Amino acid sequence: MCRPTHYTIAYEINPWMRLSRQANQSRAARQWQALYDLLTTRLHARVQLLPPARGLPDLVFTANAGLVMGRTLIRSNFRHPERQGEEPVVERYFRRRGFRIARLPRAFNFEGEGDALWVGERLFLGFRFRSDATAHEQLARIVGREVLPLELADRRFYHLDTCFCPLDAASALWYPKAFDRYGRRVIDTYVREPLAVSTADARRFACNAVSVGRAVVIQAGISRRLKTQLARRGFTIYEVNLSEFLKAGGSAKCLVLRLRRAP
Repeated sequence: MCRPTHYTIAYEINPWMRLSRQANQSRAARQWQALYDLLTTRLHARVQLLPPARGLPDLVFTANAGLVMGRTLIRSNFRHPERQGEEPVVERYFRRRGFRIARLPRAFNFEGEGDALWVGERLFLGFRFRSDATAHEQLARIVGREVLPLELADRRFYHLDTCFCPLDAASALWYPKAFDRYGRRVIDTYVREPLAVSTADARRFACNAVSVGRAVVIQAGISRRLKTQLARRGFTIYEVNLSEFLKAGGSAKCLVLRLRRAP
C-alpha cells in the first residue's frame, strides 16, 4: 500500500475523475488509515508501504504498479503519460527489496493487478481500455501459466479489478455487463462459482474488493442481497467507506497490491 500523502484529482483519465470534483485530502487520509488498520489489525495481513512521491497522485493505487509472482515483479507499462512516472519509482522500490524485475516490451500496455487477476492457476487479463489484448502472450511466457484475455466493454469499468474480484480458487464477484459476449462465456466456463452483482452494486465498486482468507473487504453501501449471498457462501464481510477514492475510480482493491500471490 501507499499512503495518500499526495493524492488528489490532478487529471481526468477515466469516466469517474473530474477536476471539478476534488477529493478531500484529510478525509482520504482517514479512510485509507481505516483500511490499513482493518487489514493489519483485524485481519492480520502483513502490509508493506511504498513511500509516496510528490507529483504522482495515483501512486496510492498500488494495484496498478505491477503483478507479483513469487519474488518477481512484472512491472506495469502505463497507457497514460500521467501515470508513467510511477514506473521507475515502483521498480526501484521492488529492486531494493530483492525482487527480480520483469518488463513487457514498451509497445505493450499493461497495468498490473488492475487488469491481471488469478483464479486458481489461471490468470485472467482484462484488456481494451488500459492493457492490450496482445499482452496476454507476453505474460504467459513470464508466468508459465494459462492467461485468458477478457475484453472490457464499458468505459466506467476500465480495469478488470473494477468489475471482477476473485474470492478464492473457485469463486469470484463479477459484473457481467462490463464484458463482451466472449468474455462472459470465458468467465462462465472457467470460474466454477461466479457471483454476479447488480448494476447498482457495480457502480458502488463492489467488485473492487479485497479477499483475505474468508474475509471480504468491500466498499460500504452494497446491497443487502449481495451481503446475504456472500454470507451464504461462507464469507465474512467488512465494509469500508472509501468515498474519496471512488472519485478517482477506485476502492479497496485499487489501494492494495498482493506481494505473495502465486498459483
